[in-house]
Amino acid sequence: MAKKFLYFIAICIILFLIGRISYEMFQDELAAFALVPSSEFTPTEALEENAYQDPALWYSRPGIGVNDPARWQPALAGEPVDPQGAEFGGQGELPDFAVFFIHPTSYLSRDNWNAPIGDEDAENIARIYVRGMASPFNAASEIWAPRYRQATMGSFLTDAPEGQQAIDAAYGDVLESFRYFLSSIDEDIPVVLVGHSQGSLHLLRLLREEVNGTPLADRLVAAYAIGWPISVEHDLPALGLAACATPAQTGCIISWSSFAEPADPSKVIETYAASIGFDGQPRGDSTILCTNPLTGTFGGEAASSANIGTLVPDDTMSTGELVPNAVPARCDDRGLLLIGDPPELGSYVLPGNNYHVYDIPLFWANTKADVARRVRALAGSPEAEPAN
Repeated sequence: MAKKFLYFIAICIILFLIGRISYEMFQDELAAFALVPSSEFTPTEALEENAYQDPALWYSRPGIGVNDPARWQPALAGEPVDPQGAEFGGQGELPDFAVFFIHPTSYLSRDNWNAPIGDEDAENIARIYVRGMASPFNAASEIWAPRYRQATMGSFLTDAPEGQQAIDAAYGDVLESFRYFLSSIDEDIPVVLVGHSQGSLHLLRLLREEVNGTPLADRLVAAYAIGWPISVEHDLPALGLAACATPAQTGCIISWSSFAEPADPSKVIETYAASIGFDGQPRGDSTILCTNPLTGTFGGEAASSANIGTLVPDDTMSTGELVPNAVPARCDDRGLLLIGDPPELGSYVLPGNNYHVYDIPLFWANTKADVARRVRALAGSPEAEPAN
């Protein structure tokens, strides 16, 4: 009996090792098999003209009230923090400003290349993302976050033309919602543009095609294109924006991608190197734009003592609390943001210690402070400079 049991254990170990080795060798193929739709791309019908007049096509917009996920405010762990205090970028009320936020991928199904409006699972996840990632920007007088027929996760895992067609279709919805947003806000109000992951990809296209060289660029506080690699050499010139070099600079772009240490970004770097930049050239080993969210500057490092609040979620990702001094931040030579030892934030850390899902929550309070400083700077407030 004991011998049979040992044979059983040995077989289990061998099967585990075979499975592990197979995963390491073929993880890209397995991910593609699990997530890439096998059907041909079916073009999505364009939304009706002025479809975004319908409040139901927005997760966040003026008038939604207490059910607006972007207006959520996390609890504070430890000593209370004054959101209008010096650590949040200055004293007193902020000038009015408007935020446009594009949520990341929440649709994982292989059933469609683009998420149908009303898909329950995708929309529940999107609301969680808006709550955790748009809420640092909710000092705004207006915050807008559209529903859109996002490209499914598998669209980013294939070279098939259907993948790009799905991404283009998703951008069509984002563009329509953005134009409605602009038509709905005061024509002279400062604007903050925010995206994460797929949302950042669409934001970068908006910057190139709808913002660069227009009057809107003059009232742009900053563009926060988080969780999507941007080449300093091959992408920035086409955006018409400089990288934010100081904490109070305006009309500039901010980006970072977070990894704990030891970091293994090999898959990300490999994909980035093979991709084509906005100038038509391979991005190769060009430096990725890395804004240090603890300092608001291009590159550099800061100790965890500079982190005034990491949003630590509960197991459901539906709520959480702000914990100060949780993680440091250092931009490495490649342009990746390293955050030290892996913090305990939940079970959604990607392989290689990739904290992609937590890019913004890691620096929730500092992001809120960063926005406040830049809004005040654009308004010419003497309180725009960070406290010493």
